[in-house]
Amino acid sequence: MAACVCAQDAREIVRKSVELDQSNWRRMKDYTWKARSTERHFDGGGKVKSTEGSAWETLVLDGEPYRLMTERNGKPLSAPEQRKEQDKLDKNVAKLARETPEQKERRLREYELQRKKDRDFLREIPAAYDVRLEGEEQVDGHKTWVIVGTPKPGYQAKDRDAKALLKISGKLWVDEATYQWVRVEAETTETISFGLVLARLNAGSKLIFEQTPVAIDLWLPRRLYMKGAGRVGLVKKISVDEEILWNNYRKFQVDSKIVPLAP
Repeated sequence: MAACVCAQDAREIVRKSVELDQSNWRRMKDYTWKARSTERHFDGGGKVKSTEGSAWETLVLDGEPYRLMTERNGKPLSAPEQRKEQDKLDKNVAKLARETPEQKERRLREYELQRKKDRDFLREIPAAYDVRLEGEEQVDGHKTWVIVGTPKPGYQAKDRDAKALLKISGKLWVDEATYQWVRVEAETTETISFGLVLARLNAGSKLIFEQTPVAIDLWLPRRLYMKGAGRVGLVKKISVDEEILWNNYRKFQVDSKIVPLAP
């Protein structure tokens, strides 16, 4: 079957998978989850200079996710750190409880608009890339199409954030039954600049992103791995790799309520 899929069909597969990513992203706010990150910094010789880690649980506070830290560098938070995290949570809950209906509506509208903006640039992928079907593979028990994409020469990005796509080549593993992304691999082909404090990510930086099914027609992040080198502020050199793991997704019950601890 894979050998019969033409370039236009590969582009349609990518288009469907991008739209599903948009849907997944919108529905993610209805879930709570746990996550853990590990970040390694390297010296000029490629040896590990330092390692940092953290773990957290993401809660839903009145329609928005809230990150509650639970570990730092592989150890549970100390008693003072736990109190500090609880105080921050209590203050956020109390602040939301004081909102008027108009303030809540405005806050949630702005939040949804920002979430949409954060992912909208991905909709340019089918137009910005030359894509081809490379074959089929089994990945984590899923039969997938393997699709390779390279930026189209001369393509003019419409979205500001999409301009970075033109400096990234990638490969997609798309589940044949659902059109969901099982795995994404990407690599920068040129230096990318971003941020208010100018930062530069060198060519050759890599990203791996993996998803897992959570509910019917819903796949959410399972693993993100990034490795690269560059500069911050055009002065400080950085060389780092980071891995984030997500697990324990649970549907947030709309009738649930989080309240501050009593004094």
